[in-house]
Amino acid sequence: VMKLRLEADRRAMSVAAAEHAASSLRRVIAQSGKARVVAATGASQLDFLQALTALTGIEWARVELFHLDEYVGIPDTHPASFRRYLHDNLIDKTSIRTYHFLDGTGHVEDVMRDVGRELSRAPIDIMFAGIGENGHLAFNDPPADFETTDPYILVNLDEMCRQQQVGE
Repeated sequence: VMKLRLEADRRAMSVAAAEHAASSLRRVIAQSGKARVVAATGASQLDFLQALTALTGIEWARVELFHLDEYVGIPDTHPASFRRYLHDNLIDKTSIRTYHFLDGTGHVEDVMRDVGRELSRAPIDIMFAGIGENGHLAFNDPPADFETTDPYILVNLDEMCRQQQVGE
């Protein structure tokens, strides 16, 4: 059952989502001793991550973090790097020690295989993600391949999808 929640503005929604995420993290960690989390990036996540990392009582050292996607060929020093984004907005503000990043400068197929293997070792407990204005989740723009069972796939965005991503 999906619950729909409306808030007055983006900031209020981010705070509400952060409180829900924190509650979920605390519950999962209390039940299983750890939490496996996938985090998305983007402008829609900034207020959420700021609110989430300001909350107390989360045993961040028990979180194993995966990230959703990355640009091919962009080093983690680049301002558009999602690895950099997650360091700046989540890892460096918490005590997360275990994380698996998609290195867009590495051998892409090896990176996808290795991180995908780690991701597939156990179920994911929580995902922090926003849905784009055109319905995209990460780089899976409609019409995306939602039938694949591969944890990570290489996608080539057409010009319209690239502009959609930049605009958000």
